[in-house]
Amino acid sequence: MFSKILVPLDGSEHSLRALDIAIKIAKKFDGKITLIHVYSVSVRPMVVPEPSTLTPGIPVIAPTEYLKVTEAVKEAGTRILAQGKEKAKAEGVEAETMLREGHVVQEIVKAAEEGAFDLIVMGARGISKIKGLILGSVSDGVIRNAPCPVLVTK
Repeated sequence: MFSKILVPLDGSEHSLRALDIAIKIAKKFDGKITLIHVYSVSVRPMVVPEPSTLTPGIPVIAPTEYLKVTEAVKEAGTRILAQGKEKAKAEGVEAETMLREGHVVQEIVKAAEEGAFDLIVMGARGISKIKGLILGSVSDGVIRNAPCPVLVTK
């Protein structure tokens, strides 16, 4: 029934709890887990012809610095996925990893469609600092757009 399970990970406590539940489900249904981490770098480099023409107060990041930020974010995502994969492996569950760049909801939904997943298991909230929301905007967006059932854990 749930042979292919997609688990979005962002390193938060909620996503790690979702992984624990996904592992239990995978064991029960002899399933396989795919862990996905979606990253985006919201700072974009600004190309300026001459530094002297800069307007004070407008942040500028050099292309080389932007690449460093992007690589650091990718490396963090890779570490999160590796830790999740190790946890699944320790529990005797086969796990694959997927690292994507883009809009989190869109990439999770797209991965679920492309991979023909049977279930998505995810945390109610991620690493957002907003504590007042019961259901995070990412989980809400995935629930509304996913091609398969979504189990949201608290």
